[in-house]
Amino acid sequence: MEVFAVITAAVTAVILFVFGLDHFSAEIQKISGERFRRFLGRTTKIPVIGVLLGALITAVIQSSSATSVITISLVNAGVLSFKNSVAIIFGSNIGTTVTAQLVAFKLTNFAPWLIILGFILSLMQNRLSIFGKSIFYFGFVFFTLNLISDSLSPLQQNEAFLNLLLEPQSPMIAILVGCVFTAIIQSSSVTTALAIVFTQQGLLGLENAIPLIMGANIGTTATALIAVFNMDLAAKKTAFSHFLFNVGGVVVFAPVILLFIDRITSIEMDPEIVLAGVHLVFNLATSLLFIVFINPFTRFVDMVLGEGKGEFERVGLPSFNADAEFEEIRAEINENLGTLLEFLQENYNLVTLSIETNYRGIYETSAKRIEYVEFLKNEYMGYFSKVIGITTCEDESKVMLSLITRFDYLFQIHDSIDDLFATKRVMNANFIELKSDILLLIRELAGQTLALFDEIHKSISGVSETNISATARDLQRLLDRVNRDMLRLLAEPGRRDAGSLTNIVTYSIRLKDKLVNFAHIEAAHTSSSAASKT
Repeated sequence: MEVFAVITAAVTAVILFVFGLDHFSAEIQKISGERFRRFLGRTTKIPVIGVLLGALITAVIQSSSATSVITISLVNAGVLSFKNSVAIIFGSNIGTTVTAQLVAFKLTNFAPWLIILGFILSLMQNRLSIFGKSIFYFGFVFFTLNLISDSLSPLQQNEAFLNLLLEPQSPMIAILVGCVFTAIIQSSSVTTALAIVFTQQGLLGLENAIPLIMGANIGTTATALIAVFNMDLAAKKTAFSHFLFNVGGVVVFAPVILLFIDRITSIEMDPEIVLAGVHLVFNLATSLLFIVFINPFTRFVDMVLGEGKGEFERVGLPSFNADAEFEEIRAEINENLGTLLEFLQENYNLVTLSIETNYRGIYETSAKRIEYVEFLKNEYMGYFSKVIGITTCEDESKVMLSLITRFDYLFQIHDSIDDLFATKRVMNANFIELKSDILLLIRELAGQTLALFDEIHKSISGVSETNISATARDLQRLLDRVNRDMLRLLAEPGRRDAGSLTNIVTYSIRLKDKLVNFAHIEAAHTSSSAASKT
């Protein structure tokens, strides 16, 4: 009965530990919010920076699973490319070693003070109060580790239990146990921390603890693999990379570590510090190895799962610099204006293709690109508010207001494209299929609208002769004809698809008007710029 009581107390403490870790991670993510996501989107183009970010983020939120799931969701949204996401995944394993180091060096003794500090801050009515809960849960996590340690101390007198855990077992079994346990509780930090606590108590030998924490690295990929079931190919590739990376690290380094296990166990240091050191070296070595071979690694993933058609070139994000010259700022924004128009044109093309066809890949790519433009809209609006704040004269303010107006029209064009895509969503939800006569009308509308996009882009690019007005008139005549045909189709009984055409025509008219207005604003801006130069 005594052993049962000890195990019950230990399991209760473990549950509290998992509870605290989960809430700590949630609080940190709540504090960081969208800034955290935007920061990732901007700074991961260089793999080494991606690794450092992955390590830092995981060290802060204390969950490599949370880091990987957030990263995968950003890939699915189009904010991160697959290749840029891989480096963050590599770094997340390094971040998990922080927990092990804190536990090994008994910094958990500060837990009560953190709980008190967090509680006091959460009661305060000022800006510091937002950090109160995160500090409280951080202290709570390590306080529960102390509870686990105290609850297990009676087992040090149980000879049968000690023989089971201290005598060397099969490394493969230990790896499997670590993998399964971590997959169930969805946190390698929990497994690693428990292994170190057991080692501190003298309840677990290094020969068994080392393969156990290696297995935890594999088990932590379960969360990411579960998360991607309804996501696109790029997100699936990121999750698959996470799995390959962690399995590959164990396959490459486990034989080396286990070969020298006798030397490791003979090191004259506290065993928990040795275990934390092995955990750190193992994850660092794995990350360094894979970052060196990141290009062949990502090509291998592409080869296995296929090149992602949903992958696309990102539109340049402006980077605010208060010391930059105004002309530099204007040149960067002007360059991105044409790129964004091209991106919207491709979005429109894909949306109309998704309406005409039932190809799931086109539909998913359209959804991702539209979500990405929503991200861009928030980025640019935030950037413009900062730039307006540092403009020093009336002329600069006028130029910036003109640029903001032009970008605003582009995002209005995006809104109409999004409305068209919403029609496709409704069609899918209600299992509406378009008949051939409506499909032909939509194809004709799409072709003429894309021609208007082309003419406007020529105008932005500086082509002297453009036919924007003539192309817009042709599109209006076509819309008038489609409207007449639509009335005839609506009169036919049983034509469920005619209602969808009504929405498509309405949104196409709005899109045409926004494109024409944008063209007029561009023409006025060009004339004003030419006049100011003369």
